[in-house]
Amino acid sequence: MLRTLKEVLADARKNKYAVPAFDCVEDVMVRAILETCQKMRSPVVLMCLIGPDLDGNGWNYIPSLIKAVVDFHDIPVALHLDHATDLESIRRGIEIGFTSVMIDGSALPFEQNVEITKKTVDMAHPKGISVEGELGRVGGMDLQATVRAESTLTEPAEVEKFLNMTGVDALAVSIGTAHGVYQSLPNLNTERLKELNDISSVPLVLHGGSGTPDDQIQNAVKHGICKLNIYADCRIAMAKGLQRSAMSQTREDPMANEMFGPIKEELVKVVEEKIRLLFADNRI
Repeated sequence: MLRTLKEVLADARKNKYAVPAFDCVEDVMVRAILETCQKMRSPVVLMCLIGPDLDGNGWNYIPSLIKAVVDFHDIPVALHLDHATDLESIRRGIEIGFTSVMIDGSALPFEQNVEITKKTVDMAHPKGISVEGELGRVGGMDLQATVRAESTLTEPAEVEKFLNMTGVDALAVSIGTAHGVYQSLPNLNTERLKELNDISSVPLVLHGGSGTPDDQIQNAVKHGICKLNIYADCRIAMAKGLQRSAMSQTREDPMANEMFGPIKEELVKVVEEKIRLLFADNRI
């Protein structure tokens, strides 16, 4: 069942769990994630990340694949455009049929962040599409692992103003996580999160969920995080499966299920772990 982010996160906030949000590419990821969430009765956000994953025909292939198969599952699924930084990408995502979009103005000064986020809301809401904004900045490595950005914690004093001026449906906050693979383990600022959750009128989102210690993730969920973005952990799992696959082949023309099977198996393990970690199992 295709749903908006606003619909999916409303139940999570009410019942104090978080929805796993997986950046995904290709059918192996889409199938493994959806079938695992179906089995565990968990809602899910399937995300398409601006950058290499959507370059070229990715803009058409990946969201079209998700839309084609989602009705075979009776769990809520939000189709989310992740980390757009310009309005043209937002416009394209709306035209393609994403049910929610994220505008990332976190690298901009507050006023400019408000401006681009409000324009996104004005474009998306008339179409019934949810909007996620970001306040503060979650840094870390880019997808190519070539550029590292510093993180800036979300300021509680700016939250209410930002929400009132933009009208977003969900707010990504910075409390100590980072994108990509950690060089050293983070220490999430739970006290800051409590302040943000007390102020915020919308569900809170945590980016950079891969590699963060489980106890810190669960503590964050207990104090207001309703969506956790996950990508690097899935890529690590698939690489492990690829190594298993390469080592196990005995014939020149192996069957497709023999090649992709170990990749899917390792990915399923991660998806199951994240669903349980976020208290998202048996919610449907």
